[in-house]
Amino acid sequence: MSTDSATNNPTTVSSIRSGVSISDYQAIRDETEALAAPLTPEDQQIQSMADVSPTKWHRAHITWFFETFLLLPHLPGYEAYDEMYQFLYNSYYVSAGERHARDKRGLISRPTADEVTSYRKHVDAAMARLISEVAPTNPDVHDLVVLGLHHEQQHQELLVMDIKHVLSVNPTHPKYHDANPTPSTTVAPLQWHDFDGGLCEVGYEGDGFHFDNEGPRHTRFLQPFRLADRLVTNGDWLDFMADGGYHEPLHWLSAGWGAATEEGWDAPLYWEATENGWYVHTLHGFVPVNRDEPVCHISYFEADAFARWAGARLPTEHEWEFAASSLASQPHDVAGNFADSGHLHPRPIDTDAPGLHQLFGDVWEWTSSAYDAYPGFQTAPGAVGEYNGKFMVNQYVLRGGCCATPAGHTRTTYRNFFPTHSRWMFSGLRLASDPKSK
Repeated sequence: MSTDSATNNPTTVSSIRSGVSISDYQAIRDETEALAAPLTPEDQQIQSMADVSPTKWHRAHITWFFETFLLLPHLPGYEAYDEMYQFLYNSYYVSAGERHARDKRGLISRPTADEVTSYRKHVDAAMARLISEVAPTNPDVHDLVVLGLHHEQQHQELLVMDIKHVLSVNPTHPKYHDANPTPSTTVAPLQWHDFDGGLCEVGYEGDGFHFDNEGPRHTRFLQPFRLADRLVTNGDWLDFMADGGYHEPLHWLSAGWGAATEEGWDAPLYWEATENGWYVHTLHGFVPVNRDEPVCHISYFEADAFARWAGARLPTEHEWEFAASSLASQPHDVAGNFADSGHLHPRPIDTDAPGLHQLFGDVWEWTSSAYDAYPGFQTAPGAVGEYNGKFMVNQYVLRGGCCATPAGHTRTTYRNFFPTHSRWMFSGLRLASDPKSK
């Protein structure tokens, strides 16, 4: 299996300002198909756990989004492609109607992957009409198209991380693609960067696209803090493991210790002890753990335990954003190892220059901030209001994007969120601490 084409020449929705063109829309839709292209119909059917959705389902759901929220209410004369699809491919939009059970998506062998392709083509043809005939004179429709494209990019990342889990349960260790060469490097010891803190502005402000949970922009007070110059590596994590990190309850939150004990965690997800040392399942095969790569696929509980073991802590999301804003003149001005690299795996730091590195791309960085509403946040009216606001409980914020995030999709203000026990996403950590005592 191999990936090519669209991943190397991404269309960035965030660059769309004056209007969405049909080519803008189709380029992002084609990227989803390029990500699915290396997979067989059998690959696209499997749901390996409740949190994973089949590739086929992702392809259909993001098509359902355009049909349900744009075509049916806004394109005169449009009728649903198949009424049953309205039930099968709704995710969590309760106000949009009944839904098929999330944990049973892998049991639906029909519609087939080919039938989903036909559904996508039908909706794309209708969307071309809507984009050319309706969106130019209806700002609300235009904005919904842009939201739908960002929603599709979110599912492109989900598609990649879900198929990684699907392939990981296969004992033959199949590849999704062939990796780009990884540069040989030795990561330098971690260095600290000091920030004075004080009053700062956080949250999105400007004309570009952002999700509702990124605003309103508001003032926060930060105590002085320190931030590590790089991500925690596999080598750092191996030291934690060798020192009994998974077996010392004093490092762990009570709920974390319970989860680690119940689930039998003794290493990050996808790691496996072999007679030749630790190996890891990746999208390019089953390979030895590279000490210099950022550690990946760890839960909030594991990240927090490691930070305590290291005599540090996790940064708050506002500390992270304050530091990231010092590198980016605009919220969208970010660069890193994103999906367009074609690697789809964290890469070792490639510079010994001073400064903060790997803030964007590679792995989503856990913060110590609970996912809640910013002051003044208001849920959007209607079903679209279910997009983010309803999840503002029992989750923690991650920042920065990862190696499977479409280029141009994330920002300095982008707030990702997952439950504390989740590990199958591309998640890692950066250490923070309070100022060194004089």
